[in-house]
Amino acid sequence: MKSRRIQWRFGGQMLGWGAALAGGAVLLAWADYQRMARTHAADIALLLVAGLFLGLGLWLGFSVWNRPALPPGNPAAVASLGLTPREVEVLGLLAAGQANKEIARALGVSPNTVKTHLTRLYEKLGVSSRTAAIAHARALGVIG
Repeated sequence: MKSRRIQWRFGGQMLGWGAALAGGAVLLAWADYQRMARTHAADIALLLVAGLFLGLGLWLGFSVWNRPALPPGNPAAVASLGLTPREVEVLGLLAAGQANKEIARALGVSPNTVKTHLTRLYEKLGVSSRTAAIAHARALGVIG
């Protein structure tokens, strides 16, 4: 019984000393903060303004760059020609100078499917070659 009282008393003293040291550390940190705030007031103000501009810049950047993208090309011309979204995509890759096999790889279809898309594109645009299709589509504003 006596040993438990000694342990409790010793533990209580340790807890008291620990609380006193923690309080002293808090007081020293507060005093150091007060000294720093007085001697570096301009630096702290500059830091706050820089943080404000950083936050404003991030907000503005995300609000401007996260706007939904407009559909490519001229939607009225696409609708009047009766082009499907896949045909417009094929036309864009065609204008980028890709061969049929490259277009097929990019779209995940067979080269024969690309040839079918191109045949339909030529019919809808009223042309007979790749270069004429690209030129006509650019003139109508279907592709950029």
